[in-house]
Amino acid sequence: MAKLIIFSAPSGSGKSTIINYLLTQDLHLAFSISATSRPPRGTEQHGVEYFFLSPDEFRARIANDEFLEYEEVYQDRYYGTLKAQVEEQLAAGQNVVFDVDVVGGCNIKKFYGDRALSVFIQPPSVEELRRRLVGRGTDAPEVIESRVAKAEYELTFASKFDVIIVNDDLEAAKAEALKVITQFLNA
Repeated sequence: MAKLIIFSAPSGSGKSTIINYLLTQDLHLAFSISATSRPPRGTEQHGVEYFFLSPDEFRARIANDEFLEYEEVYQDRYYGTLKAQVEEQLAAGQNVVFDVDVVGGCNIKKFYGDRALSVFIQPPSVEELRRRLVGRGTDAPEVIESRVAKAEYELTFASKFDVIIVNDDLEAAKAEALKVITQFLNA
């Protein structure tokens, strides 16, 4: 039976790098395709990178309880995971991988219970996280400080996850993630 793997982490913790590594391993993993109310960017296609919905369509689906989790990032800009899409992927035999915020991760885990493994990728410290965000060179100082503040809040959720992987050494964190997920999928 196909299973679900939920990843959550503060920005800059290495989560995307670890997920991308796992997708190259022979684990039959497939990304959950999220829905968003933002317009497509560049070559993005409906049903490939995202399901693109208008804000009104998104709100109607929220009202119909069609989402496992969703977030209004700012006014009329929604992101969420449609239950029907996940069920379709599971029925096709795909182990579905989620890259979601901590609240969304907890909601998906609650919905699927033992069929899902929730993994929290934790930076070694808030100071190291700040150093990584500064090192990226992509954000203004005030954006970095708001990400660090959000990370401090998100770190309070770590204990709600099945597994915590501290990423102070990327290769070790990737190896640990591979081991944990392989064990879960083979259980």
